[in-house]
Amino acid sequence: MENKHRNLYRLNELSDYKIASNYSDVRGWKIVDADNRTIGKIDNLWVNKDMQRVVYLDVKLDKGLLEDSHNEVRDLIANDNGKEFIYKEGDSHIIIPIGSVSINKDTKIVMANNLGYDAFRNTSRYNQQHNFDRDYERRVMKSYYPENDPDSVYYSDDDAFYNRREFDNR
Repeated sequence: MENKHRNLYRLNELSDYKIASNYSDVRGWKIVDADNRTIGKIDNLWVNKDMQRVVYLDVKLDKGLLEDSHNEVRDLIANDNGKEFIYKEGDSHIIIPIGSVSINKDTKIVMANNLGYDAFRNTSRYNQQHNFDRDYERRVMKSYYPENDPDSVYYSDDDAFYNRREFDNR
C-alpha cells in the first residue's frame, strides 16, 4: 500500500525517471569524507518526486566505518525518558544531501565536501529494507549541520525543507 504523503522514492523504484544527461549516475561509486577516508558506496539515489530531482545519496556504509562504531551507544532517538539507542542489525545505510558532495567524473569518486569521518560514524542510520520519514531526515541534517535548525518553521513543508544549500546540486 502506497503512502499518499510519501514524497521520496529510490530512483530504481521510478521506472519513468532517468538521470539527466548532464549528470553522472554515481550509483556504485565510492564516497569519501572531506579527508579522503572511505565512507562507503553509493547504493541508490533518493528522488523528490514532486520536485523531480535527486535530494539524497543512499550510501551503504563501508565495513571499516561500521566496525569503528560497532556496539557503540548513540543518542539517536530523543524521547521522553532519554533512553539511548543501539544500532540494530541491518542499519547500514545513511543518506547524504546531494548538495553536500562533489562528484569527480574522472576518478568516479564522490567527496563529502565539509563532512568528516566522525559525522558519518555518528549519524543516524537506517535499514535499506525500510523507507525513512521526515524525523529521520531531521536527525541526519542535525548531525551533519548542527548550526542549522532543521526543526525551524521555515523547513516545515516539503518544498521549503529541500530549498536549502545542502540540497543544491548545481
